[in-house]
Amino acid sequence: MKIGVLVSLEPNVDIVAEIKKVKDMGLSSCQIKCWNMECYTDEAAEKIKYALGEYGVTLSTLWCGWRGKTEWNFYEGQNTLGIVPTYLRDERVEDLILGSDFGKKLGVTQIATHAGFLPENPMSDLYKDVVDVLRKIASHCRENGQYFLFETGQETPVTLRRTIEDIGLPNLGINLDPANLILYGKANPVDALDTFGQYVKDVHGKDGCYPTNGRDLGEEKPLGEGKVNYPAFIARLKEIGYDGPITIEREISGDQQIKDILMAKELLEELIAR
Repeated sequence: MKIGVLVSLEPNVDIVAEIKKVKDMGLSSCQIKCWNMECYTDEAAEKIKYALGEYGVTLSTLWCGWRGKTEWNFYEGQNTLGIVPTYLRDERVEDLILGSDFGKKLGVTQIATHAGFLPENPMSDLYKDVVDVLRKIASHCRENGQYFLFETGQETPVTLRRTIEDIGLPNLGINLDPANLILYGKANPVDALDTFGQYVKDVHGKDGCYPTNGRDLGEEKPLGEGKVNYPAFIARLKEIGYDGPITIEREISGDQQIKDILMAKELLEELIAR
């Protein structure tokens, strides 16, 4: 397994310098995350491809955001995240298709996003509509030679697997964030691999704690200091044959973020080598 890190594509940020930091940290892989569709330019694509080649970094997945209001909690989040809210759906489908097309320019074969709080009732009209919309997005990714990856967190593993099965396309997968399963109180990530392990195409290296109230997500922690059992998690990934990247994500900024990423790298290297 390669160890990588999440890199943000943002306006007025030197993406070449950001990718150089990946190499400077001794890492060989990255995901690029983008929440601003104005960054999906030919110029940005050329800079990214240059930097990846110059610094010997592999781009595993393009993580695509979408426009509009976002509330990362259990109440407003239901009506603001992903493509589930009907009033935001059309523009966000456009955003994800733009992301897929930008990914094609980069030559990336995996596109990931949060689809939102996927409905748990497979008999509901909302669930059926969401499946249809996701099939449309995934079909576009397939035309671009890409897998469409669901980032875990906002749904149970069973709901996610059911959704993948009901969409019924061969280019569907999972960007497994083990911390998110805990932060949202949805599952133990080690056990979740029994349900959807065959679909895992990329993995985030992140940690966190379970929610302590019914409104707010749990607290993110430095890797190794939360409730993800990383020794068991890495061992289970090996058992199911996963040999892809572990992409470190630490959702803070500044010097402490770099320290936490390097600490995560050291821990992951030790666990992978066992």
